Order: sequence, then structure tokens, then C-alpha cells
Amino acid sequence: MVNEGEEAPDFELKSHDGETIRLSNYRGRWIVLYFFPKAFTSGCTRETQEFTRLWDEFEKLGVVVLGISTDPASTQRKFAEKYGVKFKLLSDSEKRASQVYGVLRPTGTAERTTFIINPEGKVAKVIRRVKPEEHPAKALEFLRQSM
Repeated sequence: MVNEGEEAPDFELKSHDGETIRLSNYRGRWIVLYFFPKAFTSGCTRETQEFTRLWDEFEKLGVVVLGISTDPASTQRKFAEKYGVKFKLLSDSEKRASQVYGVLRPTGTAERTTFIINPEGKVAKVIRRVKPEEHPAKALEFLRQSM
């Protein structure tokens, strides 16, 4: 797994709206990169809804929020539309980003893990093993203390 203090591995993935997203394009900004197991499951839905509910707070801080799962982009699009997601959901259907970040589980889905990346491209914080609905608030709290 990528650890705090390490360079955040770059990747290029399709977003739910068809855009190609490259992590390095956000260099210079704080990034919340959260991996989640599967769209439309109860935990992932609660987590994504909570990130959406707190979106304005992240936006006020100038923070980029990116959600990643191994679901195809078409599933991410339906998930984003159903729950009014205001940030990019990325499809890691080839499982490369999940593997590079060390969160790919034997089931082929990503482990619920959040990486907070500083403007220099280093991982400032890794958040693991928390309840889905608490994840976004923990990320926001860390950012408020660190910025």
C-alpha cells in the first residue's frame, strides 16, 4: 500500500461523465482520493452520499474529490446520476490504480481507503478501516487541520 509521505502514483482513468482524468493534472491542489468497493452497495452508497453532502465544504477549501471503484464507467455514471454526485467518479475497471495503490482485494474490488494528497503530490494521510459514513468527515477534519 502507498504510505504517508510517499509520492502519489499517477494514473489516467475515465470518469463517470466520459472525461479522461489524470491525477497529475491536479498537482498544486489538495486531493481526496477515495477508493470504494462497489457502486450501489449500501456502504458505498452511504459514503458517496456523505461526500456529496459535504461537497460544498471541500469546494470552499479548493479540494479536489475523486472517487474510484473497479466498476465500469457506465455503472459509475448511473451511480452519480442517481445520487447527484458533484465530483468525479472514476472507473478502474482494469484494476491498475487499485493495484498500484495497494488496495485491490482478492475479490477484485478495492478496499475502502482514502488517500489525501498534498499540493506537492505526496500522500499526506491514509484513512482506512472506518465506517463508510464517517470517512468523508474524517478527511475534511484532516484537511482543515493541515491546510
